[in-house]
Amino acid sequence: MNDAVVARRDADGVAVIALNRPARRNALSAALVEGLCRCFGEAGADPAVRVIALRGSGRDFCAGADLEEIAESRGRGPEEGLEDARRLGELFLQIRHLERPVVALVTGRALGGGCGLATACDLVLAREDAVFGYPEVHLGFVPALVMSILRRKTGESTALELLLRAERLGAEEARAAGLVNRVFPKDEFEARAADYLSALAARPAGAVALTKRLFYGLDGASFEDAIARGAEVNALARLTRDFGDGLDRFLHRTRKG
Repeated sequence: MNDAVVARRDADGVAVIALNRPARRNALSAALVEGLCRCFGEAGADPAVRVIALRGSGRDFCAGADLEEIAESRGRGPEEGLEDARRLGELFLQIRHLERPVVALVTGRALGGGCGLATACDLVLAREDAVFGYPEVHLGFVPALVMSILRRKTGESTALELLLRAERLGAEEARAAGLVNRVFPKDEFEARAADYLSALAARPAGAVALTKRLFYGLDGASFEDAIARGAEVNALARLTRDFGDGLDRFLHRTRKG
């Protein structure tokens, strides 16, 4: 890692991107959001990268928006606030459109915009002592950008309760709500998260990319349209080299057995 507000290190097909403002609990400044967009773009275009992991430096994943920056922007008119919000929204969209799966590794607190950032990732791994929540309404603010993602992940009723009550959730509570995929013990988190990422990186990249694209592409599709799109991807997947190799291996084992 380096001294930039965003840092990246790669190993064995996994690009680990770190929010690197530990003294500010990795609060989402404009520079940090811009750096994340750039780093995701570079990792997504790197053919050696099969999985992208996102984590925070220091004790916390991300404490939310940089409220000092927001306070300064209030006197400069609504246009600047809209531009800041759009940049964060573009980051959420970029994560969804990347062919590589993006996995959040959450330790410490993931609150407000930080919880939104974790929710925007494809998968979330949490250390057992991690804390999640959307406390914005306590400040008279609105957790607006994450709403469309959150209601898809947790369902309408659960999402609305999370946003309106604005309570903090432990890792297991967050998993039960649908915010987290796996919870690992504190003393095993690094090793088990590394194993999870390594196993994901070992999956055929083409099949992973097609699966992610179709999965999110079904948002808003009718049942008939979803089946038609699935048939198209099925036909396309049959022609890929990864499937041809996998099919040969399977048939070889079957005939040998």
